[in-house]
Amino acid sequence: MKFIQVIEYTTTRFEEVDKLVDGWVTVTKGRRTATHAYTGLDRETPDRYIDIVVFPSYEEAMRNNKLPETMAMAERWMKLCKGEPVFRNLDVVREDNLA
Repeated sequence: MKFIQVIEYTTTRFEEVDKLVDGWVTVTKGRRTATHAYTGLDRETPDRYIDIVVFPSYEEAMRNNKLPETMAMAERWMKLCKGEPVFRNLDVVREDNLA
């Protein structure tokens, strides 16, 4: 069953977050288990972002989270956020291809 992690956070340093994620994508190639990632900017709340990360399963998401590079990136990323990010862990119960 696919698994989605939604992360909501506020930052005034998005360019630094973006570069941090780019570095993580490079160093985890071939080992990360995330299959897709989307970042959205909340139109109604300046500096609020929402990341949506897709995994093949909850177990694969947890394996990804335990990568040393993921843990190091998350630590640096948290320092770029204002306040605590909100994490939502979702099991996909329905998927429709609307194309």
